[in-house]
Amino acid sequence: MVNDKFVANIRKKSSFLESLNHKNMSPYLVLTLLSGYFIVLLLISRFTSKGSNTNTFFTANRQSPWYLVAFGMIGASLSGVTFISVPGEVGASQFTYYQVVIGYLLGYFVVAKVLLPLYYRMQLVSIYGYLESRFGFWSYKTGAFFFLLSRTIGTAFRVFLVASVLHFGLLQNWGLPFGLTVFITIFLIWIYTFRGGIKTIVYTDTLQTLFMLLAVAISILIIQKELDISLMSLPAAISESGYGRIFEWDWRSGQNFFKQFFSGAFIVIVMTGLDQDMMQKNLTCRSLPEAQKNMLWFSLSLLLINLMFLALGALLFMYAGHHDIAVPSRTDDLYPMLAIDHFSTLAGVFFILGIIAAAYSSADSALTALTTSFCVDFLQFERKEEALRKRTRIVVHIGFSFLVLVVIMIFKALNDESVINSLFKIAGYTYGPLLGLFSYGLFTKKPLRDKWVPLVCTISIIMSYLLNLNSEQWLNGYKFGFELLIVNGFFTFTGLWLLSLGVRPSEN
Repeated sequence: MVNDKFVANIRKKSSFLESLNHKNMSPYLVLTLLSGYFIVLLLISRFTSKGSNTNTFFTANRQSPWYLVAFGMIGASLSGVTFISVPGEVGASQFTYYQVVIGYLLGYFVVAKVLLPLYYRMQLVSIYGYLESRFGFWSYKTGAFFFLLSRTIGTAFRVFLVASVLHFGLLQNWGLPFGLTVFITIFLIWIYTFRGGIKTIVYTDTLQTLFMLLAVAISILIIQKELDISLMSLPAAISESGYGRIFEWDWRSGQNFFKQFFSGAFIVIVMTGLDQDMMQKNLTCRSLPEAQKNMLWFSLSLLLINLMFLALGALLFMYAGHHDIAVPSRTDDLYPMLAIDHFSTLAGVFFILGIIAAAYSSADSALTALTTSFCVDFLQFERKEEALRKRTRIVVHIGFSFLVLVVIMIFKALNDESVINSLFKIAGYTYGPLLGLFSYGLFTKKPLRDKWVPLVCTISIIMSYLLNLNSEQWLNGYKFGFELLIVNGFFTFTGLWLLSLGVRPSEN
């Protein structure tokens, strides 16, 4: 994570601008590269937005090639959080995060076989429309509200990463305040998505995923060469280093296999299958079979790509040990520090492009999804004429851009945790009610008292928070990890079942 300690660390040594000068590379060249990158995004936007309307913005007219959606979703799924935090987490938990990734496969199977057929059958623009047809008005609005809350916070985390790198690595040296850097960062997203929306994002995410993977691959090759390890010998070298441990069987550990595996499955179900952002891309495919094919290849590719990130993390720590480089107290800082201050100029440039691509590939689609959900779920968008729909959509898009900016500034002032853990903790509270609502709707036929659903979801979040706070005292030392998401969903499911007692079909 790029936080205040990272900033202090850079200031103690040298600014990114100074390190570039030390490498005989002008900061203006870096600025030129970044400008060229965004010019390419704008050209893609111009090409994909020709003849676009509000249906193009929300659904890409359901004409996206499945293979582009699959490749672009890699960057959106991983984001700047993975790019920075997963390699850094290797120092503390080795490869145990891969247990979560293995669990992803089960989650994506459920999404492909259960949720995607439902969404395609109902021809949904916003997936939360299912809750209205199943339960009623209040359940529908509650589901959409928790998505808006979850995605706003998650998007702010992701944009914070890229804004921090840009500000403390480059723009601060020209006297720009951090708030202005964040504004520029978000404005660049808005300017290339406001016309084409999700259609543009399908194509720009493909480019951004490519840059992110190139950054990781180049970093691995540089370290492997520096440490004189052949590519074929990498697995053995990582295993011997002590960083390659994958499985943890201690039931009290937050890295226990079963906790991690089932947490991974449920994280995918809620953060992909019940998330308007990720599903909006899938729903742009031409048909259900193509969307399912996209989900299959996407899930398999994540196994390999997450292994690359973990291998990079191990190599970063091995590189630091080999050169007697002090590892930062915040391990999220290790990759940025080495890429900027110790690797070659080429690696530094690709790191900057990679972190920007990783953050933008998730943030751009999130702003579009937030706009879609608010327009469709709260403004009865489909009832408006086209001209009014377009004006409303632009205003809402701008509004959410400013809201994300405000949340980023609050996050900068308050955050003191590793970004990846913070993100999933928050998701455990805000996505839990969505898990409970959809599970109850899909696996029972019972109606319920719809007007009490917001209260049940709120109580479930409070109960989950209190349980997490006191688990070690109440449960004989048990510490919750990502599985808190499942517990939260169970509380919601149980509350909904209680609301169904004695209800006749006409009462809900």
